[in-house]
Amino acid sequence: MELRQIGTALAEVQRGGKICIISDRNVASLYMDICRESLEEAGYGVWEYVLPPGEASKNGTNYLRILEYLAAVPFTRSDGIVALGGGMVGDLAGFAAATYMRGINVYQVPTTLLAAVDSSVGGKTAIDLPSGKNLAGAFHQPKLVLQDSRLLNTLPSDVYREGMAEVIKYGMIHDRKLFKRLENPTEVRNSLDEVIETCVGIKKEYVEADEFDRGLRHKLNFGHTLGHAMEQAEGYRLSHGDAVAKGMYWITRISAEQGWCSRETLAALEQLLRKYDFNLTLPENREEIYRILCSDKKRQGDTIRMVIPEEVGRCAIREFHIREVKDLL
Repeated sequence: MELRQIGTALAEVQRGGKICIISDRNVASLYMDICRESLEEAGYGVWEYVLPPGEASKNGTNYLRILEYLAAVPFTRSDGIVALGGGMVGDLAGFAAATYMRGINVYQVPTTLLAAVDSSVGGKTAIDLPSGKNLAGAFHQPKLVLQDSRLLNTLPSDVYREGMAEVIKYGMIHDRKLFKRLENPTEVRNSLDEVIETCVGIKKEYVEADEFDRGLRHKLNFGHTLGHAMEQAEGYRLSHGDAVAKGMYWITRISAEQGWCSRETLAALEQLLRKYDFNLTLPENREEIYRILCSDKKRQGDTIRMVIPEEVGRCAIREFHIREVKDLL
């Protein structure tokens, strides 16, 4: 469905009322007018809230400002939020929707590949705290996800590459056939709709089996535990996709060293990541990475869960004592 049809799409799930479009400056300059005009034509009252781009905006200050903005209008429980943007916008807008008046509808409109295949689907919402990434959040399923692949056609190469990290993740944890398909970047770009559909289908399967991330869904965090720690250690100058790529490579290298997966599995992942021009240089500040891991939301007491690759297309969830993790790094 095209973005210009969003008013028609929302009319099927929300009867009139107000919509707040939350976006960042870069996305708003391209798509805000199209989105607003479609919603207004469908009879909605439309408000806009535009953020500075980048992960640094996904903080408590902006979260509270959004809530105050909604309250000042005022928005009611029958109104909704459109998250028009990438992962940062989707996470922040989703968390605001989850908590404003104990929950109003959120409609996700991903404008990056990463958001299209991952963060817009599944209902995880969050903001970052000074002590860590995504430490305050809620599960709040979107009422609708509007996928318009035309919005991805003009993505800068680095933003496209970020999304490919999540696509590669799905191949590593679940789908050997997808992994093999990704070995031809040109073919992937030419059949992006099919690739997105495959990835969303995989995520849907995990979310339906474990909506609240108590077991099986944790496999979707492959590469993310170490990746999030690297993001924070770099002051979020390292993008999420690049961090996930490094995280997948690092945990797979550890797994190969420990005999949990073969050297061939490591080589296959490394070759594919390099094909998409990911920098796989690992950080030297291991003590800082370990300190951040100690505050990870997946830690339970003195243990932390991590996703370990066993072969391409198959992984396992393992629990480690936090001191053991320090030795593995």
